[in-house]
Amino acid sequence: MTQGRPGGGVWAPLWERDAELAAAEHAMSALCSDMTTEGSLLVFSGEAGIGKTALLAEVRRMAQGRARVLVARGGETVTSVPFNVVRQLLQPVLVSLSPEEAREYLGDWYDIAGPALGITDPGSGRPEPQAVCDGLVDVVSRLARVHWPLVLIVDDAHWADQETLRWLAAFAERLDDLPVLVVVAHQPGEATGDSARHLKRIGDAARPTTPLRALTPDATAGLTRATLGEHADAPFCREVWAVTGGNPYESVELLAKVQDSEMEPVESSAAELRALNRSARGRGLVARIQELGTDVTQFAWSAAILGSAISVELAASLIPMPVDDARRCAERLHTARIMTSGDDGLEFVHPLIATAVYRSIPPATRTAFHGRAAWAVTRSGRGHAAASRHLLEVHPDDDREVVEQLREAAAEHLAVGAPDAARRCLERALREPPRPEVHAHVLYELGCATLLTSPVTTIGHLREALSMTGLSQELRVDAVCRLSQALVHNDQLGEGLRAIDEEAAKLQDGPAQLRLKAVHYMWEGIHAGEEDSPGRSRRLAALAGPLAGRDNAERALLILRAFDAMTRGENAEEVVELCDRALVNGRLAPGLGWTDAEWSFELRLMLGGSYAFADRLDRAESLFTEAVRAYETAGWSGGHLALAHAFLGYVHRRRGRLRDAEKSLRESLRLADRVGQGGLPMHWEAASMLIDTLLARGHAEQARSVADRYGFAPPSASTIYVPDAMSVRGRLLLALGHREEGLNELEATAKALTARGQYNTVLAPWAYDLARALADEDPGRAADLVADARVQAERFGTDTAIGEAIRCAAALEKGTRAVALYAKAVTYLEASPCAYEHAVARVEYGIASGAVEELERGIALARACGADGLVAWGERELAGA
Repeated sequence: MTQGRPGGGVWAPLWERDAELAAAEHAMSALCSDMTTEGSLLVFSGEAGIGKTALLAEVRRMAQGRARVLVARGGETVTSVPFNVVRQLLQPVLVSLSPEEAREYLGDWYDIAGPALGITDPGSGRPEPQAVCDGLVDVVSRLARVHWPLVLIVDDAHWADQETLRWLAAFAERLDDLPVLVVVAHQPGEATGDSARHLKRIGDAARPTTPLRALTPDATAGLTRATLGEHADAPFCREVWAVTGGNPYESVELLAKVQDSEMEPVESSAAELRALNRSARGRGLVARIQELGTDVTQFAWSAAILGSAISVELAASLIPMPVDDARRCAERLHTARIMTSGDDGLEFVHPLIATAVYRSIPPATRTAFHGRAAWAVTRSGRGHAAASRHLLEVHPDDDREVVEQLREAAAEHLAVGAPDAARRCLERALREPPRPEVHAHVLYELGCATLLTSPVTTIGHLREALSMTGLSQELRVDAVCRLSQALVHNDQLGEGLRAIDEEAAKLQDGPAQLRLKAVHYMWEGIHAGEEDSPGRSRRLAALAGPLAGRDNAERALLILRAFDAMTRGENAEEVVELCDRALVNGRLAPGLGWTDAEWSFELRLMLGGSYAFADRLDRAESLFTEAVRAYETAGWSGGHLALAHAFLGYVHRRRGRLRDAEKSLRESLRLADRVGQGGLPMHWEAASMLIDTLLARGHAEQARSVADRYGFAPPSASTIYVPDAMSVRGRLLLALGHREEGLNELEATAKALTARGQYNTVLAPWAYDLARALADEDPGRAADLVADARVQAERFGTDTAIGEAIRCAAALEKGTRAVALYAKAVTYLEASPCAYEHAVARVEYGIASGAVEELERGIALARACGADGLVAWGERELAGA
């Protein structure tokens, strides 16, 4: 049983904490022994007053002289302040840096993580929360290596802001290769929602620890005698334990009061302990503060309102009170063991005290104090975001200034990547309520703030905003576009289209109406469940045909027309011409860039995909490389970056760079997994591309693993995938030996795509796989399939499409007819940009003709592509030859 700290002196909360102290010492020794050691995470949990803070203080003492220690603490009244705790933790290191040093230190994360840490001003964009989290992880990882050995301590994590907890959970999962010790303490059951989920992730990543337990009767007796003297008798010691329940904090406070009252620690005095204990908690504590005087009580209230890093001057301004008087109040609270001086100002001795004081403030007085605090914080130059936590607590009072302050605070929160904090501010602004002329604007801003996190919430706010007056035509159109996006993402395509059509009907011909029509066609174009797909294509062709690309609405329609023509297998030169007309000097137009919010990013994916399947892989690669760079620079590391990596990977696949393709596509799925676990369209998109790539590499079992993980099986979602997911799934089933299932899947694909008029044989090569599978049992049907596909390929007109059609025709022939067709296929595919397809044709030509030189050339091409299965097959045939 731990009797006290090394060096003497009893420290009650450390009694019976041998296992926890040993774990901390072991982790500290390992950290300090070698910079290459793995990091450690210790999590201590337990009820209030159980000794968590004291245990962290002992860890901090252990680290003195051995490591750099950074400490932060959550607070009940500041949970709504984004990045509050991580700023406490890191600012002591970072604020001393000059702007040049900070930029060098943060590197590419300067504009993303810097504003969240409060050391740089936010830019004009709105960084994604995931990007900010990634930036913070990278910054702290760098910190751990520069300042090794480093110890990070977070107390009261259940009251930490969720932005900090999100970072801490992500950082905890990276400790395997970082020389840092992280120690976290929290109270179970206090956090809810996302904060609780983040805390669970943190706990799952930690070394196994048991919750802290209350002191046993024996330990309480030892503590009592160590504090009051060995003459304390057993009944008295037992009553101390009974009164406090073995809670270390309450035990220490009770024994301190016994000392102050000069009570004899004997059985006859034991009956007085309960009354004495009540003055250490709840109402008794409040009464004890009130006994110190009205001015001291009001100062304590003011400090509780401010929460953490309490400035005497700022606390005095809320009362108001002369600063000298405030300092005297602070000193009296210090003497009474209520408050103490921390590194950044005053703080309460224990969170239990802070909570009790805050809850003791009469509601009306508390609201008034928060109002004064908001005014004082704003006046001190800390900005509207810093004041917003107080404004959230002020009673609604039809105050237009409060509404504007909350809107400003929301904008500041969005600028540092804290949309949840922005949402809280705007929801509070609605309760003020706003003036009629700005009410719709607040709803619109709230809908924009929740678009990526809660489509259902967005739908409600934007619909209400559109039902009011006050929005300009430009904002109304933008609100309708965002509403349609939220409805589509919520699987309400029909309602999204109706919302667009209803607004378009109110407008005269012009850019605004054209934008709405373009959005309508875009949502229809990426969903496969249309009843009149050919009719839609005709209407889109008529609308886009005469357009010159004079503005972004026209450019969007040109892109949509190009994508539709590509999926239908119309002439590839016309597809490329439409794509080129949508660009400005060969580049995306201003307002249509990858990070521009006016147009959904699916539009740019359609543009790149149209180039890719029209054999203009150079332009597709340029577009998607630019997309990855733009999203990474802007700090967008969610679904946008995931799909950018996916499409860039698939361009590598089309060019025959199969290893690069697999790498990009796996990175895409890794990013998509962080957005949501499976089932999202982006998962199927990337999975379809990766399975296609792995089959090309000859890794069918790996492809099966990806399909199983992402549920790549019927029923398929309504989204149109590039490449066609059903075609890929049919080929996978055949490769795995599931012939009947594969045939059924390909037959279903043929029926669905034919009904929609989609005949691009490169995007959806189902006919070739089906023909090869039927070649022996139904050669006539197989020949018809290939003949029809060849007509479609020649209509599309690319070297890849024609070469693949001829190669499949050759596979159904024998003798000199087969050799002649293979030679022709090689000629086309050698001219195409698709190296893998060329390699397959070379190998098959070499085998059919018996030409060793051609076979060797095909094997060399396959090896350069990374097509391991094709290389193995070619080498077997070469050995036989």
